Amino acid sequence: MMEEENSQVQPQEDRQDLLDAQELRVLAVLAEKEALTPDAYPMSLNALTNGCNQLSSRDPVMSLSEDEVQQTLDRLMQEKFVTEVRQAGARVAKYEHRLRIKWLLEQDKLAVLTVLMLRGAQTAGEIRTRSGRLHEFSSITEVESCLQFLMDKYPPLVARLPRAPGTKEARYTHLLSGDVEQVQEAAVEAGTAGVSRNDRIAQLEAEVTTLREEVAELKEQFRQFREQFE
Repeated sequence: MMEEENSQVQPQEDRQDLLDAQELRVLAVLAEKEALTPDAYPMSLNALTNGCNQLSSRDPVMSLSEDEVQQTLDRLMQEKFVTEVRQAGARVAKYEHRLRIKWLLEQDKLAVLTVLMLRGAQTAGEIRTRSGRLHEFSSITEVESCLQFLMDKYPPLVARLPRAPGTKEARYTHLLSGDVEQVQEAAVEAGTAGVSRNDRIAQLEAEVTTLREEVAELKEQFRQFREQFE
């Protein structure tokens, strides 16, 4: 188990690259999709916006426009967190994160940090369960080792929160938006600016409609392909 003194939140005076809620979401989605859908990475602005507004595996749920995501990307590129990629023959620009280079992280550490960025404070067990295809952890001990690495960096990227009364496991939070109080305030503000229940239903309906249209288009393409051999 980790030493008790490591649960103390370390000061953030030396951190210059503090991120707001939208910057966190954009970076986390880029890191997530790189692992989950490598064939679609780097990401276009449209795909990245959809990933930021995804209803599952996100806390809080957000509703960002493409303009907001583009403005966020512009800020992140200025800070060297993101790079624009112009692929040969591509009609649109695509984007990739530089978190591994920025913070010298291997994939297991990046996976832990990404899950915290996407879903807020969590226990080591929750992080392991939710890491999915980002990285396969064989034990909670492996997750704790990554968390310790992230806490030991200077300035630290992660902190262990004081154990809440009646709980058995400690929770961990990222410190990319400042100290614990600042991170919690940012999460509340992002949640307040998130989508309402009705908005979520409308967004789900829109996603279902888009999927149906894509399936119909694929069926038509298959029909035309089959006719060539009849």
